[in-house]
Amino acid sequence: MGPEGEEQAVRPRIHVITLGVGDLERSLAFYRDGLGFPSSGIIGTEFTGSATEPSGATAMFTLDDGLVLSLYPRAELAKDAGVDPARVAGSGVAFGHTVGRREDVDRVLELARRAGGTVPGPPHERPWGLYAGHFGDPDGHLWEVVYFIPKAGLVDDPARATGQYVTQGSPS
Repeated sequence: MGPEGEEQAVRPRIHVITLGVGDLERSLAFYRDGLGFPSSGIIGTEFTGSATEPSGATAMFTLDDGLVLSLYPRAELAKDAGVDPARVAGSGVAFGHTVGRREDVDRVLELARRAGGTVPGPPHERPWGLYAGHFGDPDGHLWEVVYFIPKAGLVDDPARATGQYVTQGSPS
C-alpha cells in the first residue's frame, strides 16, 4: 500500500520478455548458437497442451542484467493469452543492444546475418550521436545494435544513467 492507504502503482520494471516464434528450434539456434546467448535449450516439453490449452515448450535466456528472454511458439502464446494468433504476429517494437565499440556494431550485425537473421541495411551514424544498425531474427523481431559516439556529448550509454546497468563479460 502507498501513502494514506492507496494502492501502489506498478513498479517500473520488466523481468521477462516473451517473443512469439514460428519455429522454436530455429529460434533457439539463432539466439543460442548464432548470437551466443546461453540457454539450457527447450524446456517444458512434458506439458503437451491441446487444441485449447497451451503447451509448455519454451526456450529461455537469462541476460547479463537479469532480464529473461523467452521464446514461445506463437500459436501457444495466443492460446495462453486468450487472443487471436494474428495479435501476437509481427513486431511493433525494436530491442536495443548497446555495445562498447563502434566495430562491435558491425560484428554483431554480421553474427546475426550468419545465424540466419536479416540485416536490412548497413549501420550508419545518426545526427544525435549514435552509430547503429538493425537486424531481424528469423521471425522478424527487430533489434537495434547501438554504439554511443563519445564526442557527441551524450552519456555513452543512457541505460547507465539509471544506476541499474551492470556490465558483465564482453562489451558487446
